[in-house]
Amino acid sequence: MVHHGIKGRTLRSGALLALLGVSLIALSACTGGEKAAKAAKAKPGTASSQTVGVAVVVAQALPRTINATGTISPWEEVPVGAETGGLTAISVNADEGQAVQAGQVLVKLNDTLLSAQLRQQEASVASARATLAEAEAALGRARELQARGYLSQASLETSLARQQTASAQLAAAEAGRGETAARLAQTAIRAPVSGLISRRSVTKGQIVSTGAEVFRIVRDSRLELDAEIPETDLLLVKPGMPATIVSDRVGQATGRVRIVTSEVNATTRLGVARVALIGMGGFRPGMFARATIDAGDQPALTVPSEAVLYRENRPGVFVVDAGNRVHFRRIAILASTADRIAANGLTAGEKVVVEGAGFLGEGDVVRIGSAVPTTTAKSAR
Repeated sequence: MVHHGIKGRTLRSGALLALLGVSLIALSACTGGEKAAKAAKAKPGTASSQTVGVAVVVAQALPRTINATGTISPWEEVPVGAETGGLTAISVNADEGQAVQAGQVLVKLNDTLLSAQLRQQEASVASARATLAEAEAALGRARELQARGYLSQASLETSLARQQTASAQLAAAEAGRGETAARLAQTAIRAPVSGLISRRSVTKGQIVSTGAEVFRIVRDSRLELDAEIPETDLLLVKPGMPATIVSDRVGQATGRVRIVTSEVNATTRLGVARVALIGMGGFRPGMFARATIDAGDQPALTVPSEAVLYRENRPGVFVVDAGNRVHFRRIAILASTADRIAANGLTAGEKVVVEGAGFLGEGDVVRIGSAVPTTTAKSAR
């Protein structure tokens, strides 16, 4: 009886130990599964990898256009001033926005007083000329008499001095007349160059002082755009490059880069290229305009257009490293064609994801399936 009781307790204890062992094994298995799941989450891409198509970053020449904005200004603005002063403007013959020709009378000043002075000086010239003629005749007779011995040397020298004095008086009278005639001519203020009047500063009836500015003329009606260009693009711009200038108000015009300034603004990091407009059209000084400068083919690092993704409205590409892991990299787009993008932020020879890039995340491991062929860009967008 006693042996049977001990045996029963022994069996129950063994069953209990066996059950406890099974529970420990199950618990260990669950703990190991959780650790494996956490490890899989800690290493993205280790559980599975996606097959993608890649392309190599290559250097090639692409048509490059440079965009800029700026203000329309005169190529050369010529101030027109009064050379004589203290006179009243009796007529103003031009206005702002009017095209004028070199020599055209813009303002007429009151010349009544100067005209009277000129007539008086012309009379003085005539009188001095008559006096000189008389003195020359007397000198001729004196020389003839002195040669015959009828006139002393002193009398001859006196006649010679009178002739020289009369000649000097005539010269002085003519100089005075010339000065008055010049001042009289200056009462007609003329355009020094052909061009477009950009400013008028005189009105009829105004007393104009000497040196006062009355007009400003845009020489030869030539305008240019002071195009502000980032310093990173400034070295690509050369004189003679064609450009298109656009204004929302007056449309567009063609032009060419006339000069690229050597200075870059230290605050804005912008330089200035002066783009001469071919024809004014409706453009006027002071207008805001945009320019697209054709910089020709420029070497650049390019990738297929399909490789570029936008994250937070900024462009970038997935770059594949040596371990077939992808990393998203921001780029700055410089130019584009129908199938290629030129950008800063790339290195020649790198692989970027083209096919399947939209399904990737940072650090994913990929399988490289196919290589996208490199094409040569022919036309710019």
